[in-house]
Amino acid sequence: MADITLIEGVTMALARAMSEDEDVVILGEDVGVNGGVFRATAGLQAKFGAERVLDTPLAEVMIAGMSVGMAAQGIKPVAEAQFCGFSMPMVDQIMCHAGRMRNRTRGRLSCPMVLRFPSGGGIHAPEHHSESPEALFAHMPGIRVVTPSSPARAYGLLLASIRDPDPVIFMEPKRIYRWQKEHVEDDGEELPLDVCYVLREGTDITLVSWGAMIKETLAVAEQLKERGIHAEVIDVATISPLDMDTIAESVAKTGRCVIIQEAPRHCGVASEIAAGLADAGFTVYWPL
Repeated sequence: MADITLIEGVTMALARAMSEDEDVVILGEDVGVNGGVFRATAGLQAKFGAERVLDTPLAEVMIAGMSVGMAAQGIKPVAEAQFCGFSMPMVDQIMCHAGRMRNRTRGRLSCPMVLRFPSGGGIHAPEHHSESPEALFAHMPGIRVVTPSSPARAYGLLLASIRDPDPVIFMEPKRIYRWQKEHVEDDGEELPLDVCYVLREGTDITLVSWGAMIKETLAVAEQLKERGIHAEVIDVATISPLDMDTIAESVAKTGRCVIIQEAPRHCGVASEIAAGLADAGFTVYWPL
């Protein structure tokens, strides 16, 4: 397998999941004939047919509602919102139905659906195209929120998300869709959800980030190394549920932490991480 970009990792994971499981279907606006705005689904309709890669009308509420219904009946829909802001009409279906299906039916039904969309800014796009709504979705019970930061993690985390029996929001940082290439084997191996990834070992400070900001965070870590400061870099990857143990263990080692996010500062994921460190750190991770 040649080196691929993050967006190509998404495409490869979708093709692998559809090849392995005929219940996996893709639906969204322009995902079929055109292959999506960023070409994440390019070639998939030609390979798997129009019954499994469905071009829908411009109706986000319908896309979300269809996905919930399909998932409740054993199909595994992977829905696309063309841009992050377009996911807002879907919130009612995601929050009030997808996330509550298992509890509402006392485990009789589950909702194995994925809603994926490009998120974040940095490409000079207009409003509704540049939001970072991870904190909003993290507030919803029963919803996993996942964001990759490299081609390999896009492939492995998306496969895990599609195979998960419950709903997953898969936020793709579009600014780094084609930022880097790396070797990724199309071996069907998923990566674990609900854990942070230590991308770089360090002893002096912990840098925590996710999504597109991993690019800048790794660059800063390299600059710090030139000054004799060894930074540990953590990719949160799964925003909800949040793996505080990995973060806290790193901070217990380094004694310092900087959290970098693209999203709004107020009531954000960075605030949650900081609060978690302040709340439990001294009594749990740094016992006297």
